[in-house]
Amino acid sequence: MAKDGFSAEEIFASVGGITYNDVIVLPGFIDFSPDDVDLETNFSRNIKLRRPFVSSPMDTVTEARMAISLALLGGMGIIHYNNTIEEQVEEVRKVKRYENGFIADPKCLSPDNTIEDVYRIKEKYGFAGIPVTENGKMNSKLLGIVSNRDIDFEKDRSRKLRDVMTTNLMTATQGISLTEANKILRESKKGKLPIVDSEGRLVSLMSRSDLVKNREYPFSSKDNKKQLMVGATISTRDESKDRLAALAEAGINAVIIDSAQGNSSYQVEMIKYIKKNYPEIDVVGGNVVTSEQSENLIKAGADSLRIGMGPGSICTTQQTMACGRSQGTAVYRTAKYARSQGVPVLADGGIANIGHLAKCLTLGASCGMMGSMFAGTNESPGEYYYENGIRLKKYRGMASLEAMEKGGAKRYFAEEAKIKVAQGVSGSVVDKGSMMDYVPYIIQGLKHSFQDMGVKSITELHEKLYAGDLRFEMRSLSAQIEGSVHDLYSWQEPKYK
Repeated sequence: MAKDGFSAEEIFASVGGITYNDVIVLPGFIDFSPDDVDLETNFSRNIKLRRPFVSSPMDTVTEARMAISLALLGGMGIIHYNNTIEEQVEEVRKVKRYENGFIADPKCLSPDNTIEDVYRIKEKYGFAGIPVTENGKMNSKLLGIVSNRDIDFEKDRSRKLRDVMTTNLMTATQGISLTEANKILRESKKGKLPIVDSEGRLVSLMSRSDLVKNREYPFSSKDNKKQLMVGATISTRDESKDRLAALAEAGINAVIIDSAQGNSSYQVEMIKYIKKNYPEIDVVGGNVVTSEQSENLIKAGADSLRIGMGPGSICTTQQTMACGRSQGTAVYRTAKYARSQGVPVLADGGIANIGHLAKCLTLGASCGMMGSMFAGTNESPGEYYYENGIRLKKYRGMASLEAMEKGGAKRYFAEEAKIKVAQGVSGSVVDKGSMMDYVPYIIQGLKHSFQDMGVKSITELHEKLYAGDLRFEMRSLSAQIEGSVHDLYSWQEPKYK
């Protein structure tokens, strides 16, 4: 019996550049439930993830909070480098310290802070169990803790914390084991356990909610030291060798060489340098969009490739530089070649919804690298603000003039240029809430997508792709309109889409 639709090879051999919206996957046979779908995948040659989610190394997307939440949920965060070496390393260390069970950098306040300050922290970070120290910082004498119970019925938010905080505290001494600290928390039924040194200075904190997280996130991405996995970016410049050395000492699992156009002698030399001097660290090369580019970086020693040149929602590279490639075509062609060399690829950019994420995987990607999808969450850097009654967060391209002035020009070989040409814009995205609610929604949607395609895993998906058993059709503009919301007088967009 003839098969409906076309194989991926037939589709991509017959037409020009294709984006995710241009194709649709034909349904398969269902004999399993969404819960039977296994989303385990390869981030690189030596790193496996339980979920195919990687956050983009952008300064409005990924710092420690994002990387921690994504690793707990089975993915991996990539720390940006629009910062000093010390600042980037500290973000990595926060991730590495987290799974040890002790919060090494809790938010602190002083006795002269007010109840209003507690509410500000609560609104931004979602918690209110805050240690009170002499100067409002870590490594200062612990005086008390202020929690919801201390302030719930206080109408005067200008009251000083010295008047409302709890001072009868249960503490533990620095050097206590994680097991012993967990036991104290369970038996005391307290929400927080401050860890102090011999002079009563706060050095870390344990939280009951973190014990719950250890139970609730069995798919966490951990290395052989049982620490959360995290990646970080560097440039191809010689000074990045100092950055790399510091990141390696901090325990980085993967390093991404951040170049808008990765097929360069600079990147080839940097990959060779990393593989020679830090063989324990996996290297992601890119960005590339062709087989020829991929070949050069893989020969240099790249363990994974980052695919995409201009498809992001805030990127204008294709329009400004007249160079790049449609993302669907770029992913399929590079992934096909990289697979023959045993190298996974990360589809970077152009993923605006669950359908796009599913399509990048059907075209051969092992993971989706997402920026706008994760921007606007509680865990992304930046402050919320309101515009026309809508709660927003800033989101900017690393090639926007704003980001380039801060250091993003490194990835465009334009750091020393007197005239900078922007290849991206600055904008804003709507508040998406917490990653802890948002990512499980994406996971469940992706599992349903796989069920409709009739595949139980990313491995099976790729096997069917290259065997020609995964079938596709091109979509006309009318078909794309038909496949989305249409012909309604009004409608309400779902919270997540």
